[in-house]
Amino acid sequence: DPAQIFNGAPVTLEIGFGGGEHLAAQAARQPETGFVGAEPFLEGVAKLITAIDETGLKNIRLWPEDVRDLIARLAPQSLNAVYILFPDPWPKRRQQKRRLIQADFLAALHRVCRPGARVRFATDVMSYADEALVAFLQNGGFAFSPERADDWRKAPGDHITTRYQEKRLGDCAPVWFDFTATAPSCPSQNARKA
Repeated sequence: DPAQIFNGAPVTLEIGFGGGEHLAAQAARQPETGFVGAEPFLEGVAKLITAIDETGLKNIRLWPEDVRDLIARLAPQSLNAVYILFPDPWPKRRQQKRRLIQADFLAALHRVCRPGARVRFATDVMSYADEALVAFLQNGGFAFSPERADDWRKAPGDHITTRYQEKRLGDCAPVWFDFTATAPSCPSQNARKA
């Protein structure tokens, strides 16, 4: 349970933090929250360690490996928020099966999100935006209720722009989806008997 590491504080996970600028800034803004950053690329991990050393942040822990292994080990309903900002889009059609947002990943992610946990996903690749929105909605464990188009066209007010985002490498303006994790569904009467 990651809350034990942070003395019972709420816990936020950032998946694929890149150079760590978003994660470090969010941790500085929210010192009462514990942050876990998952990033398999050592260059990004090294950049974030440098930022932690320079700023003295005490509320960040790092997972320098594949986030799926971490999620499999987390306690159920242990996360209050998750950031998935500009994950690798694997743009070629034959590569798209490598994209992080897949049905099995979302099932595992939902297991570790508390009811009401916010999950923010952002991408600048239109095919990934379309695919991710469908995957989240088909999962059934995440609610998405925008009030107007600007809810996904404009960065949320608390967003920290990343270096990747500034490069504008995608094929569209960034798309922002804020989902809310719903409570796990109860097994049906028939499922309990089986």
